[in-house]
Amino acid sequence: QEFPSPEEKPQFPGASAEFAERLEFIQPNVISGIPVYRVMDRQGHILSPSEDPQLPKEQVVKLYRTMTLLNTMDRILYESQRQGRISFYMTNYGEEGTHVGSAAALDDTDLVFGQYREAAVGAAYAIKRADANRAVICYFGEGAASEGDAHAGFNFAATLECPIVFFCRNNGYAISTPTSEQYRGDGIAARGPGYGLMSIRVDGNDVFAVYNATKEARRRAVAENQPFLIEAMTY
Repeated sequence: QEFPSPEEKPQFPGASAEFAERLEFIQPNVISGIPVYRVMDRQGHILSPSEDPQLPKEQVVKLYRTMTLLNTMDRILYESQRQGRISFYMTNYGEEGTHVGSAAALDDTDLVFGQYREAAVGAAYAIKRADANRAVICYFGEGAASEGDAHAGFNFAATLECPIVFFCRNNGYAISTPTSEQYRGDGIAARGPGYGLMSIRVDGNDVFAVYNATKEARRRAVAENQPFLIEAMTY
């Protein structure tokens, strides 16, 4: 049996790559951006019947009712904050589809973390060790992805092969800081492959797209014991 010469393929344990004879740096933003997965157009029409989740009418109505309820709750709590009754509140205006669509795709036994990526990874690792057939989902904004603990969470999840879904809501602002001052790359989903995360970018205003992406990510996270990153574009 003939074995390839060591000169034919790199033998570096830290990366999987080919040799190159041309001096060339990888430039940011020269590759077209990661596409945004969607199921409906802006008028609410299903674009591809194969992507229709085929949810029962009762469940679709429940999704809509819950999104409306969230919007109403936002208004009440925001007005309470402006009146000084509560100290701080972040509204969910425009993000109803991300919250409701993703939550609807989970099982009752799954763990939900509203923040704290690294703690969520620890919980996912415990679930893996217990072979509990469950998953963890962790929500955060694109601003939180700029924090160091996001790096730790992503890296640990990948190296420990944890059943977790990282769900990033990218609404363009970290409180008041626009994305132009947060990063120069192609959003958050583009970081996933560098960590070894299966990644997808979805239309966060499309509740069916969010549902499909979360459901499939959750299923594979449990079946394959690997982390997933979903970036929901919203405003």
